[in-house]
Amino acid sequence: MNYRKPLTLFQELVKSRGRLLGLDVGDKYVGLAVSDLDNTLASPLSVLVRKKSNIDLMATDFQSLISKLSLEGFIFGYPFDHQKNNRDAVQVKLLIDDLSETGKLDGVKYTFWDESFTSKSVEMLLKPLNMHPVQSKTILDKFAAVEILQGYLDFVNRGDRLKLERGDANAKIWSDDSRGE
Repeated sequence: MNYRKPLTLFQELVKSRGRLLGLDVGDKYVGLAVSDLDNTLASPLSVLVRKKSNIDLMATDFQSLISKLSLEGFIFGYPFDHQKNNRDAVQVKLLIDDLSETGKLDGVKYTFWDESFTSKSVEMLLKPLNMHPVQSKTILDKFAAVEILQGYLDFVNRGDRLKLERGDANAKIWSDDSRGE
């Protein structure tokens, strides 16, 4: 797996017309969200069970999703705070290392996006629904991944629009022809 800076990943993605996968990594589950074909909207996808014993199966699942959905990159939710040994940050890095060790995701590009308060905000939305805890957890993980991916998409698309409005030709990522409009 190959790390890219957030804007670099998006610029590479635009050239290939691929989609992105958002990931909310937890101790036991990984929530997944996928972007639309225009990379403007994130939608919930699924939740994978995360165990050290099933990492090879997870990598195979990711390979399948890459092929089926024309994925070009992963956006990992990451807790950007000032604690060096943040438990959640360690979980994200461990998953990336474990997936990389399988060799099944060589060449997959990824970046990190701030996941601050994503789970908490989704949790607050779900609380009034009085769902069963297992169902609630599954929905929470998927929609936290949606918030991570949507935050990233909003940022890169907003930055692109601003550059276009300023007439910055060197920064132009989209053109009317490349978007198929």
